[in-house]
Amino acid sequence: MLIFTGLGNPGLKYAGNRHNIGFMALDRIASDHGFGPWRAKFQGEVSDGRLGTQKVVLLKPTTFMNNSGQSVGAALSFYKLTTDDLTVFHDELDLAPGKVRVKTGGGHAGHNGLRSIHAHADPDYQRVRLGIGHPGHKDRVSGYVLGDFAKADQDWLDDVLRGVSDGAAELASGESGKFLNAVALRTAPPRASTGDKSKRAQSETTPRPVLPPPAGEEKSLSPLERLAAKFRS
Repeated sequence: MLIFTGLGNPGLKYAGNRHNIGFMALDRIASDHGFGPWRAKFQGEVSDGRLGTQKVVLLKPTTFMNNSGQSVGAALSFYKLTTDDLTVFHDELDLAPGKVRVKTGGGHAGHNGLRSIHAHADPDYQRVRLGIGHPGHKDRVSGYVLGDFAKADQDWLDDVLRGVSDGAAELASGESGKFLNAVALRTAPPRASTGDKSKRAQSETTPRPVLPPPAGEEKSLSPLERLAAKFRS
């Protein structure tokens, strides 16, 4: 069994915030993979289901971001799991919008949700870092993360959430590289080659055949040119 935790703040007031992208990721996974209904448990909301061969519990703490560790610690204790079985989805200021990275262990880098989890569990858990970009100055961070995604963000945000859901089973099986490939197929799909370009390139490199002169024009050719034309035909 695994626990996938998304970080965010509860309530409609915060639903569209950048800080809530972790909640958004779990909602998308639950919807796309047929997970059960959300229910209150562990000071949060949980939904059960399967990703590939793995049974997974999705957990959205409702303790508010700064106390997320209370909910995560309670879930780990109840299921007798360790942080080896935990993956946390969270917003990442140090990544450009639309970028996704996977990391295991390390510090909390000032993220209050991660800071709280560190206080209630071992820090060596897997994190899915969902880039939201940085506002440019530390004094603007609080208002930025608690602000809603702009309309201009919706396309890349949808691609990221779809990609996370596409690769969720790979992530559950421990294949973080394949998970990131699934995300990349949504956020940066390969360009399709066009048949017209290849045909044009082929025509430019293929030599044109030399045709014999039309009938009646041979008389104007020199003996040497008539001999060459005879061999070409």
